[in-house]
Amino acid sequence: MSVQAASVAAAPRAGSPASAIPAPLVRHLGRVEYEPTWRAMQSFTAQRGAATADEIWFLEHPPVFTLGVSASRAHLLAPGDIPVVQIDRGGQVTYHGPGQLVVYPLIDLRRAALGVRDFVSALERAVIDLAADYGIAASARREAPGVYVEGRKLASVGVRVRRGGSYHGLALNVALDLAPFERINPCGYTGLLMTQLSELGGPCTVDDAARALEPHLRRTLRLPP
Repeated sequence: MSVQAASVAAAPRAGSPASAIPAPLVRHLGRVEYEPTWRAMQSFTAQRGAATADEIWFLEHPPVFTLGVSASRAHLLAPGDIPVVQIDRGGQVTYHGPGQLVVYPLIDLRRAALGVRDFVSALERAVIDLAADYGIAASARREAPGVYVEGRKLASVGVRVRRGGSYHGLALNVALDLAPFERINPCGYTGLLMTQLSELGGPCTVDDAARALEPHLRRTLRLPP
């Protein structure tokens, strides 16, 4: 399904009976441009109602740097020919590119009984549990959201919540060229090094990582089967 089609599928408006809430939908969108996907997330969140199914979008983006709503451009060291997009999530600057699994959980946080901090922790916990499946010891840092392995960043988290619905989400390094991270201060931290699953004994493709991560996300986000 295209990003445009996914955005139109927001479906039932507020006022539908709670008993009609469908199971969450998981969409594998492939490699899609950043800005149309961002706009589709905004559209979905604006249109969703009390009975709208939650969705999880798994995808990749072509190379792009994204800046959070209050991010400093001082952390863009040498973007070169890679586009830069200022967006409405929290956090500073990060990089997306082929070989990175991007996960956008479009979740009714009130229905899931998750606060924003709990939501971020749930995304981190899903990655930590995935890593553990492959014998990788990963951890989170409360002062610096994301998932780390021996001081190197494996996954970044940046979210936005509007009308109780979440969008943006998680970027998990699987098997990508990490060199573009050297053109920025990742997440605003000078000298922060990155790592990825394929170098640590984990999945080597985005599709494999998505399949392995999905059950962990369903559990940590308290989603029905």
